[in-house]
Amino acid sequence: MSDIPATTLPPTPAKRRRVMLIISAVFIVLGGVLGLNWFLNSRFYEETDNAYVQGNVVQITPQIVGTVVKIYADDTDLVKAGQTLISLDPSDTQVAVEQAEAELAQTVREVRTLYTSHKQSDANLVQRQVELKRAEDDFSERRKLALTGTISKEELRHAEAAVNAARASVDAAREQLSSGRALTDGTSVRRHPTVQRASAHLRELLLAMQRASLLAPVSGQVAKRSVQVGQRVNPGASLMAVIPLDQLWVDANFKEAQLRNMRVGQPVTLISDLYGSSVKYTGKVVGMGAGTGSAFALLPAQNATGNWIKVVQRVPVRIALDPAQLAAQPLRIGLSMRAEVDLHDQNGNPLGTLKEPTTYSFETPADNLASTRINAIIDANLK
Repeated sequence: MSDIPATTLPPTPAKRRRVMLIISAVFIVLGGVLGLNWFLNSRFYEETDNAYVQGNVVQITPQIVGTVVKIYADDTDLVKAGQTLISLDPSDTQVAVEQAEAELAQTVREVRTLYTSHKQSDANLVQRQVELKRAEDDFSERRKLALTGTISKEELRHAEAAVNAARASVDAAREQLSSGRALTDGTSVRRHPTVQRASAHLRELLLAMQRASLLAPVSGQVAKRSVQVGQRVNPGASLMAVIPLDQLWVDANFKEAQLRNMRVGQPVTLISDLYGSSVKYTGKVVGMGAGTGSAFALLPAQNATGNWIKVVQRVPVRIALDPAQLAAQPLRIGLSMRAEVDLHDQNGNPLGTLKEPTTYSFETPADNLASTRINAIIDANLK
């Protein structure tokens, strides 16, 4: 035994105890550092890589039936709001507009005739009243003569019948005048209901002709173009889409337990797989989805069927992006992101509370052309 080198001798219990104490101390210190780091820092952050860029997909759909004659934009093209994207054949609508213009002109002339007839009815009533006064005077004179026997009773009856006829004529003229006034009182030719109805019909057709040009409601990039030249399209058919790349956000899908301390307005650090960790986006929490992904699935889980298995659910949290950063480093819908929410600020509203609704709007171009065209037709037929 004395020939065995000292280096191969098994460690003594004292050395083994010392090594175990060192290893234990290292693990205790490491655990303490990790625990302290969690208490001071990590517990105030929630992170997930189940996050994706989302945005508005604005569908371009026709409002009238028509045949596509021109297409001005294709996939990946950038367009501005108000730019013409598609043109439909306006020939049928143009013919209908010309017919409506002729109908409006005829209607104005017919309404002018109503006002002229009203003046004629007024003069006719005056004439009938004069005739009634003459017949009453004649009847009064003949009645005096009849008392002296100068005229016969038959002639007196004829005079009385003439009075009754003249009185009936006055009543008829008065009714005719009232009927005319009912059609014209309180309005002018321009504001007459019949003229307004014809004007509205013409305005409707002019609007349809205007809608033969499909405009971009927002500025963005064209995607999902399916329309072709010569295609017959119906109202509501999706022809292409415009995606406003300056209105993107991130939906980060956090687990249920991660949502406990999240509040609206908390800052978020985001990293896109497209640019890598060298580019960091700053955002803020703005809201949370109304339910989990499985709740809105095409075939939602039926947990009451007896084969239930507990699965940790995720809820989408919407994160707004900084517009300046989005302009400097553009993103695309569907890109993967990593999101880390800073939970230090607990002063915001809990996720899911009511807030002011977000408003998106699109204004139809002004209808000045239709109004000018209608007024010109009315003025030309009032002379």
